[in-house]
Amino acid sequence: MMLEGLTGRAPGALPLHAVRAEGLGIFADGLPAAAAAFLRAAGFAAKPGEFALIPGAEGLAGAVVGIGADDGPWAFGGLARGLPSGTAWRLAAGPQDSAAAVLGWALGAYRPRRHKASGPAPALLEIPEGADAATAVMVAEAICAARDLVNAPAADLGPEELAEAVSTLAARHGGTCEIVAGASLEQGFPAVAAVGGGSPRAPRVAVLRWAGAEDGPLIALCGKGVCFDTGGLDLKPPAGMLRMKKDMGGAAVVLAVAEMVMRSNLPVRLLVLVGAVENAVSGTAMRPMDVLRTRKGLKVEVGNTDAEGRLVLCDLLAFAAEQSPAMIIDCATLTGAARVALGPDLPALFCTDDALADRLLAAGAEAHDPMWRLPLHQGYDSWLDSPFADLSNVSSKPMAGAVVAALFLRRFVPAGIPWAHLDLYGWNDSTRPGRPEGGEAQCARALHAAIVKFCRVSPPPQGG
Repeated sequence: MMLEGLTGRAPGALPLHAVRAEGLGIFADGLPAAAAAFLRAAGFAAKPGEFALIPGAEGLAGAVVGIGADDGPWAFGGLARGLPSGTAWRLAAGPQDSAAAVLGWALGAYRPRRHKASGPAPALLEIPEGADAATAVMVAEAICAARDLVNAPAADLGPEELAEAVSTLAARHGGTCEIVAGASLEQGFPAVAAVGGGSPRAPRVAVLRWAGAEDGPLIALCGKGVCFDTGGLDLKPPAGMLRMKKDMGGAAVVLAVAEMVMRSNLPVRLLVLVGAVENAVSGTAMRPMDVLRTRKGLKVEVGNTDAEGRLVLCDLLAFAAEQSPAMIIDCATLTGAARVALGPDLPALFCTDDALADRLLAAGAEAHDPMWRLPLHQGYDSWLDSPFADLSNVSSKPMAGAVVAALFLRRFVPAGIPWAHLDLYGWNDSTRPGRPEGGEAQCARALHAAIVKFCRVSPPPQGG
């Protein structure tokens, strides 16, 4: 996709200086006396993300932005929309991480455009030369494409359109995509079919396969793709339903990760599963206390029709496990309980493998895309017991909702396969530098970074 805010060579581009607070005095000493006096009078302190224009004899001579010690992207996230509209800038030599600067600038320039007329043009940043900057552009493109999916109104993005997005992605990068629907869906993914049975927009599962190395390890990514969630017959209140176009945020995240992996040409095989459904209200919708079949063979009693995401994921996880992957990672906007525990910015990580968990947590910290591990506490597993089926889709107690949801999903993953579950929010409630209000591909950058490191630590075997 075309990114706003970035450009190639721009004649006349102004210098953008990055400065840490401890280096501000030296930087100011190198400016003309009038410009240095201007910065001091303006109270510029080089706090991370703080920026100021630098005056010159002909008008505007440049700008300076404060950065922190962590070299993160967010210090640059407010510049595309904060510097004068349409101006062009180049990174001056300094202590900044150029790739982080490009990423933060591009993510901050993003605005949803599907149904909104263009506003003021962002300031433009020249893309520096080098592979790291090119990778940052690639990552930003994948994140912004995922944001577009989450921001799309449900009327525009139903199960068919979401599955088509998977197919388009596969075709663009030399992969394959199978769309499972109709009788094949009812047979192979019965829980997904039950969740989508109340909507006139038929459910489907998109299965993307791609190989960066024919003998590479298989990584399975599963995404919850509930294009709109009314709650079903256990109807959500209006406030709870307001943002439910974002309930396919997990699918958007795994598609962003897949795009980054494929464009990086990593030596792995990918299996990406998206359960694309709408949880609607009608005479054909699943009912409370219905007992559903699942792909794994377990029977699930529907304790609440609004706990539909785990029903979608359980069939995807069972299918993924049948392929004997090196790991399974699922992403879902699954529970409000995770948000109560960790707030909107920290996705909850549940994991059956400590080495995989450590890799994901470290990658999240390094990529400034954090997550927080919560326990798969075995003592709560019995809360899923049902007198009428193998298990219920909800807990018998009003506590630890995110943990119990993860325990439900764990029933569908064999013990020998490393599995990580990310319960995320997928939304920015308000605009912050680099993170405009609306859909967000949380954990996508962290997952890509973790897979890159996995490839370095565990290279695939070499063919003869």
